[in-house]
Amino acid sequence: MKRIRFWPQGLAGQIIMLVAIALFVAQAINFGLLLQERNRLTLTAQTAPGVYRIADALDSRGEPPAANRPQRARFLDAMPVLDGDRRPEIERRARAMFADIGLPVLSVQVFEQDRAPPLRRWERVRMRAMGDQRGGPRSRRLVMAAEYEQGKWIVTQSRIGDRPARYGGWLAWQTLILYVIVLAPLLWVGRRLARPLGQLTRSAQQFARTGSADAVEERGPGDVRELTTAFNAMRSRIVAMLDEKDRMLGAIGHDLRTPLASLRVRAESVEDEGERARMSETIDEMNRMLEDILSLARAGRSTEAAQKVDLSALADAVVEDFIELGSAVDMAESARAVASVRPQQIRRALRNLIENAIVYGERAHVSVVREDGAIRLVVADDGPGIADDRMEEMIEPFTRMEGSRNRETGGAGLGLALVRAIIAEHGGALRLANRTGGGLEASLVIPA
Repeated sequence: MKRIRFWPQGLAGQIIMLVAIALFVAQAINFGLLLQERNRLTLTAQTAPGVYRIADALDSRGEPPAANRPQRARFLDAMPVLDGDRRPEIERRARAMFADIGLPVLSVQVFEQDRAPPLRRWERVRMRAMGDQRGGPRSRRLVMAAEYEQGKWIVTQSRIGDRPARYGGWLAWQTLILYVIVLAPLLWVGRRLARPLGQLTRSAQQFARTGSADAVEERGPGDVRELTTAFNAMRSRIVAMLDEKDRMLGAIGHDLRTPLASLRVRAESVEDEGERARMSETIDEMNRMLEDILSLARAGRSTEAAQKVDLSALADAVVEDFIELGSAVDMAESARAVASVRPQQIRRALRNLIENAIVYGERAHVSVVREDGAIRLVVADDGPGIADDRMEEMIEPFTRMEGSRNRETGGAGLGLALVRAIIAEHGGALRLANRTGGGLEASLVIPA
């Protein structure tokens, strides 16, 4: 099962994600501060009326009440019995407010009462007739009792307004608008930054795979343009060096083939038939070795165009060529497997594997297997296989499983190295593994 990655892999995505997280954290802190301030203001608004009424009543003790001044506080000579929900946070706020105005109190008790006011008889009859069982509108009141002297209390009541409206939705809309204002330009900048970097990455991958790539357009921010300019300069220099190398290899190949051709002509004039045959074999071996060395040196810069090829048909044609020469080769029944490859290179890589299987394993078994997203050209043999600790070593150039350097037991040790170079140019891999029943299995894994 493929694991879902929540963290983006691209540069622009990571920048946007970091900014989005920072905005979210900032908004969360802002929400916490606003909520704390709102609770403080609400607590003060609920506490202030009762505190002010008690302070006013205590200041006007002993004075005759004015005709137009209602009595909003009651003086008691004993601790009052109050009901409702106790509000300790308002008690603490009330004590602080009493201390701020210089009015010492011994203790404060605050209760919240939520009840319906008494109804007249005709109101109760009307509500029963209408089926209203709620008892009419309800009111929330705070009852505050303060002990101003030992055993003496003053009690007052004040209404509490409706609970403050929730502003979570408003804050969510504010956050959304902030995201749009901040992240939209950031997304544009990130895409402007990532586009030339993506082109640079694709060009570098193409260059690593094929040895050639088009120059990257120099655009984007200054730092990115400088990076692109440096890459284009490096690309031009490497291409020039590779071209010079190819010209040098061509000249070397031409210069070496000329004396080899001269030696072949001279070998034909040798009267001893056995000696003439050995000389011809030596010259042929030198030609094959030269061809392998030049092919390995040119690996990654093939001029052959890629095309859609049925690899099963290609493998069958190569096997037929070996069978016609009398080699011990067979091919398993294989389904059609089409991939975009350079057919001559794949043909040469497969031929090298079959030759190795015949030389070291007596017989070659060829098959074509489809896997998830890949096609495997498998060449198995009946030989002794290769020790696990020498698998990687055998792919290196000029490395042979048999170390005598005898031409009758193998070539120059370039076959597997050339196969690896060819398959790497196709974006695939060469895999070697010992078979359970004995022998070696070499696989060319080609992306489908």
